[in-house]
Amino acid sequence: MTDTRFSSAIHMLILIAGAEVPMTSEQIARSVGTNASHIRKLAGLLKKQGVIEGRRGARGFRLLMPPEELTLCRVYQAVTETERVHVFDLHQNPSDRCIVGRHIRPALTDVFQDIEQQAERELNALTLADCMQKMRSEMEESHEPSAD
Repeated sequence: MTDTRFSSAIHMLILIAGAEVPMTSEQIARSVGTNASHIRKLAGLLKKQGVIEGRRGARGFRLLMPPEELTLCRVYQAVTETERVHVFDLHQNPSDRCIVGRHIRPALTDVFQDIEQQAERELNALTLADCMQKMRSEMEESHEPSAD
């Protein structure tokens, strides 16, 4: 099963960063293609980590930092509620009777750790502003007017 919290959060944050007035969870949900409840859950995780602000009685959300300062790693950590990037899980019960079963976990642990450390470095090097610029470039290439 694929987890889409990270991509949904980036989508949400791009909308919030580009909005002239704070956007509501209902408005964001329509663009993301999900329900407002899911957006509110993501917003709660992002608020808890100091990424966005949304107050009771005041409609909508706003970023608490410039998009150039918000790394994708911070977004990932906020919505997955983990400090480390985690991509792969190892199967739990390999057979000790099999030579591969006895040695697969330590072999894959190192491989998976290396991949996850590289992913974390890449996510720390990219910001929300980078994603926004990539989106603008894509719109220009497709000759679509900017949403700005």
